[in-house]
Amino acid sequence: MEYEKQLQRIKNGSGFIAALDQSGGSTPKALENYGVSSADYDNDEAMFDLVHEMRARIMTCDAFDSERVLGAILFEDTMEREVNGKPTANYLWEDKNIVPFLKVDKGLAEKMSGVQVMRPMPNLDLLLDKAKNYPVFGTKMRSVIYEPSADGIELVVQQQFDVAKQILSKGLMPIVEPEVDINSAKKHDCELLLKADILRNLERLTDDHQVMLKLTLPEESGFYQALVDHPKVLKVVALSGGYSRSEACAKLKQNPGMIASFSRAFTEGLSRQQSDDEFAETITTSIEEIYQASKV
Repeated sequence: MEYEKQLQRIKNGSGFIAALDQSGGSTPKALENYGVSSADYDNDEAMFDLVHEMRARIMTCDAFDSERVLGAILFEDTMEREVNGKPTANYLWEDKNIVPFLKVDKGLAEKMSGVQVMRPMPNLDLLLDKAKNYPVFGTKMRSVIYEPSADGIELVVQQQFDVAKQILSKGLMPIVEPEVDINSAKKHDCELLLKADILRNLERLTDDHQVMLKLTLPEESGFYQALVDHPKVLKVVALSGGYSRSEACAKLKQNPGMIASFSRAFTEGLSRQQSDDEFAETITTSIEEIYQASKV
């Protein structure tokens, strides 16, 4: 019942998906950008306390509303914590009408064949079962492509879709994220191979299955339109990938049908040192800019 409501919300709602899923490896950088240095914590537990405090501050802000925010991607640690006295996913869905997703990958393997595939996820079924205890709608998992290596890109896409099928079998919606590095010298060549591989794998899905796609903003405007229009794709969302918010939003506007799922670009300018009013003003500006770019 909840899943169906969430499905309709993602399918028909307007807005974007906030990526609040920095994990162990990326949390120190996220905190540094937020004005918290590594000297402010001395272990992982304290680090995750601080990043949860940041995320809770964002989520409870009035501007973080269902008019403009469709969904939010959470890290496992965040899912298991509370916001305003409720489990985070329950708070988002029940209090804010914002659809929760869960990051499920365990980071990237070593670079090979011009790509980084995902590390093995032996406990994925357990994590998915845990997510089912909350009103979590879907999942997200990330690989990275650096070079236009046909074998490497095929490996990335195949792994993503194999895991996506495991997630679908648990009744959750997978966000497939094969990121193309924005600094790749042959970014468009990577995108050509990637699109072809994604289309091939979409055709192999059973008729009743859909996935979501999270892709780097392409070099060529409207390049992913065939994926946006594909019946087996619920939504195509864009990652910011290191672009500034203004750059990412400008590129997003050139790709109708794609919506934002920004992380760094979303939290750009936020600081722990800001007063609540300053914080609210900064997040309101960010949300409005990303929302407008996602409406095109």
